[in-house]
Amino acid sequence: MTLAGAGGAVIRTTCAYCGVGCGILAERTGERALTIQGDPDHPANHGRLCSKGTHLGETVGLDGRLLHPMIGQRRATWNKALDLVARRFRETIATHGPNSVAFYVSGQLLTEDYYVANKLMKGFIGSANIDTNSRLCMSSAVAGQMRAFGEDVVPADYDDLDAAELIVLVGSNTAWCHPIVYQRIRAGRAKLVVIDPRRTETADEADLHLPLKPGSDVLLMNGLLAHCRREGVLDDAYLDAHVAVPDDFWTTIDDGHDLWSVAKGCDLPVADVQRFFELFAAHPRTVTLFSQGINQSLRGTDQVNAILNLHLATGRIGKPGAAPFSITGQPNAMGGREVGGLASTLAAHMDFAPAHRARVQHFWAAPTIAEKPGLKAVDLFRAIADGQVKALWVMATNPAVSMPDAARVRDALAACPFVVVSDVIAETDTSVHAHVRLPAAAWGEKDGTVTNSERRISRQRAVLPLPGEARPDWWIIAQVARRMGWGSAFAYDRPADIFREHARLSAYQNDGARVFDLRAHAAIGNAAYDALGPFQWGGTPFADGRFSTADARARLVTVTQRAAEAVPPRWPLTLNTGRYRDQWHTMTRTGLSPKLARHREEPLIEVHPGDAGALKDGGLARVETPQGATLYRVRVTDAQRPGELFAPIHWTDRTARGGRTGLLPRALVDPHSGQPGFKQTPAAIAPVALDWHGFAIVRGALATMPDTLWATRVALPQGELWELAGDGDPAALDRLLPRGERVEAVDPARGTRRVAVLDDGRLTAVLFVTRTGELPPRDWLAAQLGVEHGPTVLAGRAPGASVDRGPVVCACFDVGLNTIVAAIARDALVDVASVGAALKAGTNCGSCRPTIARLIADTRMKEAANG
Repeated sequence: MTLAGAGGAVIRTTCAYCGVGCGILAERTGERALTIQGDPDHPANHGRLCSKGTHLGETVGLDGRLLHPMIGQRRATWNKALDLVARRFRETIATHGPNSVAFYVSGQLLTEDYYVANKLMKGFIGSANIDTNSRLCMSSAVAGQMRAFGEDVVPADYDDLDAAELIVLVGSNTAWCHPIVYQRIRAGRAKLVVIDPRRTETADEADLHLPLKPGSDVLLMNGLLAHCRREGVLDDAYLDAHVAVPDDFWTTIDDGHDLWSVAKGCDLPVADVQRFFELFAAHPRTVTLFSQGINQSLRGTDQVNAILNLHLATGRIGKPGAAPFSITGQPNAMGGREVGGLASTLAAHMDFAPAHRARVQHFWAAPTIAEKPGLKAVDLFRAIADGQVKALWVMATNPAVSMPDAARVRDALAACPFVVVSDVIAETDTSVHAHVRLPAAAWGEKDGTVTNSERRISRQRAVLPLPGEARPDWWIIAQVARRMGWGSAFAYDRPADIFREHARLSAYQNDGARVFDLRAHAAIGNAAYDALGPFQWGGTPFADGRFSTADARARLVTVTQRAAEAVPPRWPLTLNTGRYRDQWHTMTRTGLSPKLARHREEPLIEVHPGDAGALKDGGLARVETPQGATLYRVRVTDAQRPGELFAPIHWTDRTARGGRTGLLPRALVDPHSGQPGFKQTPAAIAPVALDWHGFAIVRGALATMPDTLWATRVALPQGELWELAGDGDPAALDRLLPRGERVEAVDPARGTRRVAVLDDGRLTAVLFVTRTGELPPRDWLAAQLGVEHGPTVLAGRAPGASVDRGPVVCACFDVGLNTIVAAIARDALVDVASVGAALKAGTNCGSCRPTIARLIADTRMKEAANG
């Protein structure tokens, strides 16, 4: 939908990031320039955007874009590249059978892209070897919901957050990962309980934080259910009418789930566990919102079912403000689930039961249909390594970084006879292994639909023209399908054609057995599709007490707490992995934004003071697991539980020498969902000795990655900042600098060297290195790129007094920590609202509000201590 704007057309579209599914108003202001605002009329966000959405306009440039088909290292025509892909897939299938090929796809695809890929693989190639990176984030939620409800349905929406009396966040740093949802939670009157081993920004503002031992969630939830049974909180009438209960279920719940046993097993104070139990019992309108901390576990599906058991047994489902709520991490993880993007499902929420297979095959008029579930992600890459899968097509994802035990994934990709990658970026850690690279459309150029965490379908509309020879993913897949001999089945001219077919399939022979049903849109016209506003499928799921099972009853699932793993002496710590507030996946998009880069510039390993030993805060450490090792910058913090480490997932070989977190987790998976357990990897940590540390700032980009022990790229408005450290002679760093007039200062006593490169008197690069001294702040130097300078630039700061704003706290308005602390002290600011009024910090997405609140408390405490 297009609106009139001050400078031109304003396009209503949807954010490219998490599963909140925020509406955006995007206006093109230049060839590759956009202004971005939240859509006040979109029900998911009502005009709010987080820091990532706010700065989407900084990520739509063409730096690093793949703009033409490539065969090997040579540019090719589309016809040549598509013919080669189709021929190699046909030949592989003819020689080795349909299970010798596979697709690995992504929640970054639109639903229309996902649908065509799924149809090609499952209905025409005849294999279910199509899996998605959503396997890594929410497949345990899918498996748990299918076990309990008979269908993958999230029975909640954002309005439930407004109606709730109690909100329980389990394994979710919502303030960082879903900031708009978090602000909606904080705007309501519900009490907030956060269950998370880490003391996150979300936990800081909770009424109760339970830092439980990792992996003890089943014990805690079973203990809560036992408490509800003892206190008469169960909804017996609802159970009798709508829920099937296994014979041994209540015996399992009663056994060993007294308050003290639960507290001891979860490593929590008895009083805190009792308070949580009493809060839950006293507030019937409870929403339990869970995310990766629950899903990314070797017991993820059981942990999901422990939560669903609670809501079913207490009747807290299908009612306003009472629901279990799985919140997804990717913008279209839900849309992928609708079309069967997982290897374990068919399209339209069907599985591989004979009747479902026959129904889908008939609807598609397909020559075949996959007979059984395909290879899930971890097993898929094992099969590639073993030579069972000989042709792989990777779409819009980077498994060489994001998969567990990523070194083996890279080895598998390198050994695969034929790899195709369709992506936005020319070179990723995955695409370097591709025989064919196909240029795909990026956000801002795509046209189709996405489904958010509350089952709301929204349009994503093109704001910018397709650059170079980039094409939509659905078009690329359909072109290959036509060349493989199935032209009539893939004769799509536009995304609306695919959406209509998708909607018709959802209704086909669906007499109410499945909640997912888009029949109202099965005959939508092209103009109506273009103007389609956000809508939600499923109404209020299960409000009538009927579920998607043969007897229409939900299922309680017996789950028990597994005994804790023995701690291997060599690996005494437990590694947890997750996201940073302002970064996204492997940073191919957010890494382009200078503002987003400043919140966490480097990959940090967070460690409790009791485990730090010889580690120095701000130093480097080597983290090792049985799978691999990588380096991190150290952050010592009591927000970590003793015995545990936390590392971010975002950095790659394109952006850093260290911080490759995907190398570390085990390739072990939940037995029901196939989701990897990223949250509990045995690990060890040790300090790394350094001879020097420094940084380089360059206009434009470095020609090569620094060949140093440690190097991290940070985007700047005019170029790049590289944080550097090493254990050898830093003289080789000179090769990084561009040609030009050099100005240099050396201090042998401190082992300090400072170099500036000028072009016609204007600064193009600086290099600061020291063995023992301090380094100046980077902000002022970064702002001098392109400015006329002489030798005084080597001072590293402006003449006279200068103020270091400190690390960025508010990315939306670029406000640093030191600026906030100074304003709190100077102006006697007493709350987050007064800081917002003074500096604007915290007034947009709100994800920095917990940090601001903590800074206020810390400042007041220091003032009190100093009299």
